[in-house]
Amino acid sequence: MWNYHPDLLRVPVPRYTSYPTAADFGEVHPDAFAQALDRTRGDVSLYVHIPFCEKICFYCGCNTAAAGKRSRLKSYLAALHREIELVGQRLPRSVRVGRIAFGGGSPNAITPGEFGDLVDALARHFRLDHPVSSIEIDPRTMTREWADAIGQTGIERASLGVQTFAPHCQSAIGRVQSEDTIMRTVDWLRDAGVSSLNFDLMYGLPGQSSEDLIDSLHRTRVLGADRIALFGYAHVPHIVLRQRAIDGDALPGQEERFAMAAQGYAYLCTHGYMPVGFDHFAKPGGDPLARATTAGLLRRNFQGFTDDPSDVLIGLGSSAISSFPDLLVQNEKNSGRYRMMLSQGQLPASHGIVRNVEDQARGDLIERLLCQGHAHVPDRIMQDVLGSLAPFVERALASISDNYLTICPDGLPYARTIAALFDTYRVEPARRFSAAV
Repeated sequence: MWNYHPDLLRVPVPRYTSYPTAADFGEVHPDAFAQALDRTRGDVSLYVHIPFCEKICFYCGCNTAAAGKRSRLKSYLAALHREIELVGQRLPRSVRVGRIAFGGGSPNAITPGEFGDLVDALARHFRLDHPVSSIEIDPRTMTREWADAIGQTGIERASLGVQTFAPHCQSAIGRVQSEDTIMRTVDWLRDAGVSSLNFDLMYGLPGQSSEDLIDSLHRTRVLGADRIALFGYAHVPHIVLRQRAIDGDALPGQEERFAMAAQGYAYLCTHGYMPVGFDHFAKPGGDPLARATTAGLLRRNFQGFTDDPSDVLIGLGSSAISSFPDLLVQNEKNSGRYRMMLSQGQLPASHGIVRNVEDQARGDLIERLLCQGHAHVPDRIMQDVLGSLAPFVERALASISDNYLTICPDGLPYARTIAALFDTYRVEPARRFSAAV
């Protein structure tokens, strides 16, 4: 279905969950975040980060650590409650919260009671406007008590970290979980009222075959996933040290990865799912992500492709990123420093970048290309990239008409590479990023 052009995939590129990307962040003025909160109006979204897991997977590049001692968790949660209070006090009371996402790590690394306390704190310090709430779940540590807490707090959407059903692949990446475990979690979540259930799956895993991938996709479909995110595993052990536990020689090559991505796309598109962007899929009809795709309203933020219309996302927790039209800012990554700053009454945002007018224009262009597959390119920008676009146009992967750039159906696996042509910050070594497919 897709033609493999290795020369066009040679350079690793960002995933563009923001522009500029987090790799381009630097020091920002200590008051930048507070001032951005002060001038916020309308509806916003919240992201709450729990940087702990009961078990750490070898592949994971998230900012997370083993839960370990209960005192460590409680100390972090105390700081998080303090941050919720400080941010809530700073944000104008007219601002309404329309979305809340709980991620990590694994939110179910804390107790159901502690989670309930967090939800209560958000309700006290923010103006919640019947928000759509979502949560990431680790099936290995899921319990009925946790499902009850999800039901009581009215969470509508959940995402399961499944990655693969193949036992040998699970062992190779340090995420062993039986199909019964996943099935039980699905049943509990459905009983709790979760109406949109996402499965995170991966290709390009050590020892993974195309048959392994299709088997995982089939089992996911049978279990009734409403959404599927199919990611290519990014092996960057020089950045994510825990990945050194994975045998790099057992990983599929670039051409095999490309074939897996194409195979996964073809399977899902012929088995009841519609493509959303370049690596998400959703059941057409009732699913909000599918509706947003059909209506041309798909967006992209730090959670990936989304139907969230808000231009402001406020991140809470260590390493969480907040996004404003003119500012991207990240909380302190180090949990100890994060706790120390909050104990002194300081907002913990420490790094980021001020988005000038050009950044905002290019960011909007990149988002449109990745979400809608087309965008109008101003003359001044088109002249910069016309030569670089030529190989994609010549191979019918993209087309240009009256400064209107369109990614053709066969160009979908090259979407990130095409988007990267508009990135003026691409001065970082390529090895900081993952393969485009």
